Amino acid sequence: MLSPLETTLLGVMMMVIMLGMGASLTFKDFAIALRKPQGIAVGLVCQYGLMPALAFGLAKLLALPPAYAIGLILMGCMPGGTTSNIFTYFSKGTLSLSILMTMSSTLVAIVMVPLTLAFYSSGIEGDWQIPRENVLQVLVVLLVPTLIGMALRRWNANAGAVIEMIGGLLGVLVIVFLVVSWVPRNIGLLLSTGFPVFAASIMLGLIGMALGYGLSRLLRQDARRARTIAMETGIQNGPLGVLIVVLSFTGTQQQEVLLIPVLYSLFIVLTSSAVTVWFRRISTREELARDNAKIGALAAG
Repeated sequence: MLSPLETTLLGVMMMVIMLGMGASLTFKDFAIALRKPQGIAVGLVCQYGLMPALAFGLAKLLALPPAYAIGLILMGCMPGGTTSNIFTYFSKGTLSLSILMTMSSTLVAIVMVPLTLAFYSSGIEGDWQIPRENVLQVLVVLLVPTLIGMALRRWNANAGAVIEMIGGLLGVLVIVFLVVSWVPRNIGLLLSTGFPVFAASIMLGLIGMALGYGLSRLLRQDARRARTIAMETGIQNGPLGVLIVVLSFTGTQQQEVLLIPVLYSLFIVLTSSAVTVWFRRISTREELARDNAKIGALAAG
């Protein structure tokens, strides 16, 4: 479980992250996105259709105990995080689409997270339910710095760009902070944890990426946008999930439910790094193929 100081720091860092997310967008971006909303629509279907169902299915398939099942389902219901924007950038994906998807899924989260979480967690035995008001409270509070970030970007583009960069980097630092502060104190719990918990923590992100890519291609998104949607689908907002758990549970309950969100946050950085290298190589090959095609066309002309 997190100490009061760590909980406070996590809350402050989450607000800075959301400030950076807001600063990455302008109101004009939304207007442009609404002209071609297919990519964002596909992303939202992946985020709130595929991911919660995947988390629920994994919990049942791996026969997870109730506390771990709730932690996994919570992560499946989370919106995208700013970490996905960083990995999309390095994988040569469509960064603007990634940012808009993160922002859109976060705004829609106020309605969709409580609904999907209540639906999929209703069948879990025991007193493990996460109060809807806790989820709404966190999301509404985090929406305020997001809107402030958008206003700052509108007021001064340079200031907005700096805040955007700080927010994105802090997203990775928060995950490192969670691992460094939480894991050493709970090493006994980790050593006694069974394989299904680790498998669920890893598979949620990896299978989510695969499903996001497959659905995107099925709905006729080009390969680059499909890779972007894949990253955005599989990379959930881990720190937000941790914050909701900390505010909803105490004592042993908190420690047990917190396990999968923390493990997911650790493994998603490792798996996303590997996927990023793979996607980057594919993007580089595609760019070379296009360049060679242009050269061939010029030579033929």
